Amino acid sequence: MNANELMQEIYNIAKRLGDTRIFNNAFSFNNSEMQLLREIVMEAGKGKKIISSRLAERLGITRSAISQMVNKLESKNVVRRVADDKDRKIAYIELSDTAKEIYDGMKSKANLILAEVVEKMGEDKVAEFVKDANEFVSAFEQAIAHYSAEKGLFADKIK
Repeated sequence: MNANELMQEIYNIAKRLGDTRIFNNAFSFNNSEMQLLREIVMEAGKGKKIISSRLAERLGITRSAISQMVNKLESKNVVRRVADDKDRKIAYIELSDTAKEIYDGMKSKANLILAEVVEKMGEDKVAEFVKDANEFVSAFEQAIAHYSAEKGLFADKIK
């Protein structure tokens, strides 16, 4: 497989995964909202809180998009903004009391889907896929960093 074919195949796989609507119609949140909720839950699980700019960074979207999403979820009583005790300019995003229960239910349903995938493919094949995918992404990131830093490959800008 040449480089062009490989890039097209990687793009197709990523697009199919991105287009997979795990939560479409089954849940009350879209994929982006679910990712936002997951990030909040992950931080809470570590005993930490998260701010909008960190959410934007983790989800790879603008702070404005996060703000719109948080406003929407706040109006539905899913999340709330909580001011920092020391610096009132800082607002943490937290799940509402009932949202954690909803999230846990959605996570359980997603786990059922993944359990079926494991059942169909087999545990060894899924584990090997995850290992290989992580190894591939790491190698890809290293190659991008190499060509970005040393070769200036991505220095061109569209004008």
